[in-house]
Amino acid sequence: MTKVITMAVTTAEAVHTGRLVSDFPAAASITAAPRTWLSFRPFLVGADLLAVLLALVVTSTISLPGLAAVGVSVVAVAFGLSAYRSRLTLSVLDDVPALGAAALTGVVAGGTVADARLGHVDMFILLGVLLALLVVFRATSYVAVRQARSTGYIAHRALVLGAGEIGQDLARAALDRPEHGLVPVGFLDDDAPRDASLLPVPHLGGYADLSATIQRLGVSEIIVAWGRTQDSSLIEIMRECDRLHCEIFAVPRFFELQHRSRDMDELWGIPLVRFRRATWRSVSWRAKRALDILVAGTALLMFAPMLALVALAVRLELGKGVIFRQVRIGVDGTPFTLFKFRSLRLPEGPGASPVWSINGDARLGPVGRFLRASSIDELPQLVNVLRGEMSIVGPRPERPVFVDQFAHEVPRYHGRHRTPAGLTGWAQVNGLRGDTSIEERARFDNYYIQNWSLWLDAKIVARTVGTVLFRRGS
Repeated sequence: MTKVITMAVTTAEAVHTGRLVSDFPAAASITAAPRTWLSFRPFLVGADLLAVLLALVVTSTISLPGLAAVGVSVVAVAFGLSAYRSRLTLSVLDDVPALGAAALTGVVAGGTVADARLGHVDMFILLGVLLALLVVFRATSYVAVRQARSTGYIAHRALVLGAGEIGQDLARAALDRPEHGLVPVGFLDDDAPRDASLLPVPHLGGYADLSATIQRLGVSEIIVAWGRTQDSSLIEIMRECDRLHCEIFAVPRFFELQHRSRDMDELWGIPLVRFRRATWRSVSWRAKRALDILVAGTALLMFAPMLALVALAVRLELGKGVIFRQVRIGVDGTPFTLFKFRSLRLPEGPGASPVWSINGDARLGPVGRFLRASSIDELPQLVNVLRGEMSIVGPRPERPVFVDQFAHEVPRYHGRHRTPAGLTGWAQVNGLRGDTSIEERARFDNYYIQNWSLWLDAKIVARTVGTVLFRRGS
């Protein structure tokens, strides 16, 4: 693996600068990054559970219910306070507040739920012993992790975006202090340095080479050190990393004035903001798909009689062709066939020019008007949800001709295709449907994707139900 990495970096550097990796002072460090990152979260969880067990033994309060109550509470609170998150700079003192909250919660849970016989003095002693053991075990774990990083057993191959002063300082700090676990393999910057020999690691190309460089060199970490390129031009390039399983850090603007919070990281005095992982890399995203199947399947069964009545009404008003089929663009720009109840008197056939459907369309009859106002015409899309082409919540899909048009007119419009399309979405519940601003819709859709959570989906569904009940549909 080391040989492959060395050859890849050497080839890239020779192409872009005419110099070899061996010409750089840090060449040895670059070629000595043979291993991928090993997650130490399971070890921290195991250490905390061992601390719980020893604390109960030492204080003679052990019992199976007590062990379960204290252990589960400690781990749950520690997770909630990000005490298990991987960090570049490891400090047990930074973790003491979280460990203290976890210990207190665990003792209260164990004393009130499983071991009610414990008095206040016993609980106070248990709290002190537990907190002390949590801190000792955490400190020991961090010593082991720092040692594993320093010896190269745990290493992140990192790519620095921006070869300016800050980027160079970060690369040198990572090379000089391997206990952070970062091994920079090169810079990407549209402005090529005047003297590449002064760089601590090679200049491998411009920002447009980001995706290819990540895959070629096996990069797992990206550090945005802000070159001369405008921030807005980097957004689309950075979004290419969503599918590449990379962690992204950024030096905050005016970082000299930035107050470091617990959510931030640090590399030798330079604060770094860790970007949130892409939504589809989380466990809750898989839960979203399971909920989609459950909700769509249940809804189709529950609404089957109503769907039959609607189909009959559409047939009586419009004749044949109860279900309207239309090609839309879904996740990653993939086309799919969307199903709806037909609501217009004149169907939009293959030979017709695509038009934007708006309220008051003369082709709408009484049944079609009711279906649109109540959004019942959208219910056949539950089949699209079951097929995995759509989700209950997500950006509304558009026709290919409009996607091509909007992609040229609206900044970052394609960013809304990072997730499956939805029956309802954040833009729709905020009134952006029908004849409304496409730029605002794209902004709301990208906000939804960047800030997605199961709770946000639940909020959108609740607001959608309110919209349907009060018949504020398109």
